[in-house]
Amino acid sequence: QVQLVESGGGLVQPGGSLRLSCAASGNILRINTMAWYRQAAGQQRPLVASITSGGTTYYADSVKGRFTISRDNAKNMLYLQMNSLKPEDTAVYSCAARRGPNSFYSYDYNYWGQGTQVTVSS
Repeated sequence: QVQLVESGGGLVQPGGSLRLSCAASGNILRINTMAWYRQAAGQQRPLVASITSGGTTYYADSVKGRFTISRDNAKNMLYLQMNSLKPEDTAVYSCAARRGPNSFYSYDYNYWGQGTQVTVSS
């Protein structure tokens, strides 16, 4: 099993920045792809960004140029640097991991964290 724990969420003004972290533990040697998803109230849960163990990244169009996903394999950490935040970025952000290659689909991810709330408001 793999455990994922997110941190770093909070309240930020429009235009501000936050960095989310996800700590992975357990049988992490089997993990290839890690990702961030987000879910606003009453909305679906789309993929925000993903990264493979080799460093290949994917970003949703809505966050390209503003968010950066990274991982530190030695520390078993996943990060999401979020800049130029907008009110529409408000959501619960969840870390996810899977053994296989990159995927857009949440059902392909085997492991999930509990999520961390990000609120962008003045």
